[in-house]
Amino acid sequence: MSTQQIIWDQALIEKYNYSGPRYTSYPTALEFHEVFTDAEFDMACAQYPERNLSLYVHIPFCHTLCYYCGCNKVITRHAHKADEYLDSLELEIRQRAYMLGDRNVTQLHWGGGTPTFLTKAQITRLMGLLRQEFRLSQDAEISIEVDPREIELDMLDHLRAEGFNRLSIGVQDFNKDVQKAVNREQDEDFIKALVVRAKTLGFRSTNLDLIYGLPHQNGASFAKTLAQVLEMKPGRLSVFNYAHLPSLFAAQRKIKDADLPSPQERLGMLEQTIGTLTGAGYQFIGMDHFALPDDELAMAQREGILHRNFQGYTTQGDCDLLGLGVSAISMIGDCYAQNQKELKKYYAQVDEKRHALWKGVMLDSNDLLRREVIKSLICNFSLDKKAIEREFSIAFDEYFAEDLALLKCFIDDELVIVTDSHIEVTLKGRLLIRNICMCFDTYLRDRARQQQFSRVI
Repeated sequence: MSTQQIIWDQALIEKYNYSGPRYTSYPTALEFHEVFTDAEFDMACAQYPERNLSLYVHIPFCHTLCYYCGCNKVITRHAHKADEYLDSLELEIRQRAYMLGDRNVTQLHWGGGTPTFLTKAQITRLMGLLRQEFRLSQDAEISIEVDPREIELDMLDHLRAEGFNRLSIGVQDFNKDVQKAVNREQDEDFIKALVVRAKTLGFRSTNLDLIYGLPHQNGASFAKTLAQVLEMKPGRLSVFNYAHLPSLFAAQRKIKDADLPSPQERLGMLEQTIGTLTGAGYQFIGMDHFALPDDELAMAQREGILHRNFQGYTTQGDCDLLGLGVSAISMIGDCYAQNQKELKKYYAQVDEKRHALWKGVMLDSNDLLRREVIKSLICNFSLDKKAIEREFSIAFDEYFAEDLALLKCFIDDELVIVTDSHIEVTLKGRLLIRNICMCFDTYLRDRARQQQFSRVI
């Protein structure tokens, strides 16, 4: 692996720094519609019975409100609310397992909210139910998101005993002024202790989440946070750009615009982050993800077999993904489907129908083809045109004539190289991968919806 993984070109980054989707799916969630039916979902479940299954379980509860958060969550201190939720989740799990329970489950992820809001007994209850209803493979990747403020160290021992082997810990920033401004004060020493305990217990990898662009952050303060993180040497790092959308997320109204770093400062933090992390031996996976070279994500990318879904980058590409719980998204067969987003509606529908399907979209042959193109570019920074031609029986340059014309400005700016057989994203183009993928997005072309997306950088 060459040490230089990205070339930072300030002028081009500023030129192309406009809004765009993150392509955790194609078509994106904007295309989901409520006309999507139970019958379509059931048909999709039967479409590729040989595929392995990946499970995502959404736990919406948090003890306290982080002001930056845009996730689907419920703030409460009452543990019994989680019991009520698990009762409904159990009904949904049993019904979905009826269709998919004989599949081999190779991946399970608990997200939220804060999955560690659950007590040890509640975690055991849910894990027992999943094992009972689904066939979890011996070497399944089982991961959970952890809030370091509200758990005891021995919770990791309990998670490990229940089969969890990957952790994702929300850090965001170690600077106390930043933490206060976003209502997320936490103890750096405890986070270090968590990382050490996870290694001791044999967790396969620990991911730390950081956010840049938060109130009171600047290059010097964020450099300190990065140095503290590097001491812990996590296997993976996610460094997200804070999207300030107070009109969409009420909690963000508590953040003063005047306290936020300027766009120039944010870009400076990103440049510094990439330089620091790649300089420390991390591989730039793409957009906001980094991994040590011996991590499965990094190896998959080098082998050209990395994939992407609603949880971000993943090594489990040939799976169907089943989302369970309020707002969870599934990617099954040739469809995407999302559960009810509001907890009251989720409860009412599960009670009535034993599932919470709200909306979705069936993919046609054009969607499937474009999804493959976008996935290849965003995961591996390259595309084998001939492989696409073989798989989809098309003449690439002819089929994508309009798209290749849109790509021309990126070619002229040396962000992309197009040959007869390949499309390669250059080191200068990697940071602008979302923009490059947008050239192949016909939905984006058909509608001027730009304003609904976060900035790409």
